[in-house]
Amino acid sequence: MIIENLQNIQNELPENVTLVAVSKTKPITDIKEAYSAGQRIFGENKIQEMVTKYEELPKDIEWHMIGHLQRNKVKYMAHFVSLIHGVDSLKTLKEIDKQAKKHNRVIQCLLQVRIAQEETKFGFPISEIKDILSSEEMIQLKNITISGLMGMATFTDNKEQLKNEFTSLKKLFEELKKEYSQLSILSMGMSGDYQLAIENGSTMVRIGSAVFGNRTYT
Repeated sequence: MIIENLQNIQNELPENVTLVAVSKTKPITDIKEAYSAGQRIFGENKIQEMVTKYEELPKDIEWHMIGHLQRNKVKYMAHFVSLIHGVDSLKTLKEIDKQAKKHNRVIQCLLQVRIAQEETKFGFPISEIKDILSSEEMIQLKNITISGLMGMATFTDNKEQLKNEFTSLKKLFEELKKEYSQLSILSMGMSGDYQLAIENGSTMVRIGSAVFGNRTYT
């Protein structure tokens, strides 16, 4: 079922859109099955779980950290993480830079922008992103690269609202690209809304349940 789900999604994605298979809470066997179908990018939201899976699985896998990031745990993944999606503070960026330097690495990061109307969502306000990118503090960070933006839309069936949230991030992304040429990734869209996100400019989608099936939480 996982292989069939993956193939169906891969077949419908445009060439410029990257699929992150969200494997959080899923067993090693499920990831191996997806790996056998050619999937190489997996997303986790808990660092310890990602570390365990990294140690047990093939080393050509790209691991993406997609959850809210605790600064004190960055050190555990700094030697292997490929992309960190949800960076929402300058303090966190500084810690990633510090830990990346210890491993002589440059870690790709996405700035999480708050586009949802829900209070529970993290992220920088849209109005602050330009100031952060141009700040002296950011310029001094040599072991990270801001590769793009990430946003999580409101959990709603209102497609017009979702479209407005996605397009607001797309507009910001396009404005910033004029000045910051390294920006290439716009990460938005999950299992329930990725088609709409792609229609509105997403270049990276984070899909879990549509690949692996619904999760059961204990």
